Amino acid sequence: MSDIIAEVRQPTSELRDDLPFYTKTLGMRLDMIYPADNPQVAVFSGYGVRLRIENGATEPPGTIRILTDDPDGFANGVRQLTAPNGTRIEIVERNPPIVLPTTLHSFVVRRLADQAPWIIGRAGMQYRDLIPDRLGGSIIASHIRIPDGGPVPDMVHFHKVGFQLIFCYRGWVDVVYEDQGPPMRLTAGDCFIQPPEIRHRVLVASDNVEVIEIGVPAEHVTEIDHDMTLPTPHLRPDREWQGQRFVFNQAEGAEWLPFRLPGYVSRDTTIAANTGNVAGVQVVRRGPGGPVWARHDTDILFAFVMEGRVTLQGEERDAYDLMAGDAFVIPPGMNTRLADPSDDIELLEVALPGAFRTELETG
Repeated sequence: MSDIIAEVRQPTSELRDDLPFYTKTLGMRLDMIYPADNPQVAVFSGYGVRLRIENGATEPPGTIRILTDDPDGFANGVRQLTAPNGTRIEIVERNPPIVLPTTLHSFVVRRLADQAPWIIGRAGMQYRDLIPDRLGGSIIASHIRIPDGGPVPDMVHFHKVGFQLIFCYRGWVDVVYEDQGPPMRLTAGDCFIQPPEIRHRVLVASDNVEVIEIGVPAEHVTEIDHDMTLPTPHLRPDREWQGQRFVFNQAEGAEWLPFRLPGYVSRDTTIAANTGNVAGVQVVRRGPGGPVWARHDTDILFAFVMEGRVTLQGEERDAYDLMAGDAFVIPPGMNTRLADPSDDIELLEVALPGAFRTELETG
């Protein structure tokens, strides 16, 4: 395949005007030009692109995006240019900072029984959206499943995110991570925190595996790393990516303690401690005492019903009888109560940030 070259063709009406623009303004290399007495075709290369400028080509001019770590130092800091042949040039930052949209708070209930469509996503996995309005783009919560187990057609990749949780709901999945040793098996009740840009690859899944994935912000980039081979030779469990450490929290042997809400107990996944309180993740079960009305002050509070039944009551709202597969979001300051939980109730609660106050209505 090394003897095969691809070119992108662009039209021109006067090649002489294009030569100084592509070579001097953009800094591309001139590789070919002909005929010598009256040039009609020139081929330039640079920044991973081979560009053929051809007099009389019938396609319209396109757009070239140049990604650089120093956009202000490229082309005198001009971010948009138009070549003499009409090609539009965009100069953009290669690794722009993640922008976290302001949360548009809303009370959200998403039922499995509503039969929201499963969408085929990356690597053939099926996705169900658990927060349709995305709270203004601040978060995405997905129920993901792989009906047919076996090898997963995944590649080494990473995500440009502020926070990402993978919680195994049913079945199991094998994943390998950069600097974290050999592949790890995530089983029901276990979770990973994938720090921003940690390289990883999904390897094998059981039949009908299901996971809950939380990402912040809702729209984020996934990039393929074609150069890294996993597992990596170094084991660095304490390494940090943008202030966050990788977490592999296992359900087996976990300690159950009183939850922030009476009537429940919970196990902490250690995610708050390992992300600097960017987020906190708890698994919640029924405990001693009775549920009470309460409100919180965290920005985002998401919950997914994994097992059993519970009634979600909200001020000036109809009550919702929830069961396994249902999800909800409670905005800050809203009084709610998780009433009449079944004995087998189990919830996944995700809070951003992870440290927040809960006020109980004790009257």
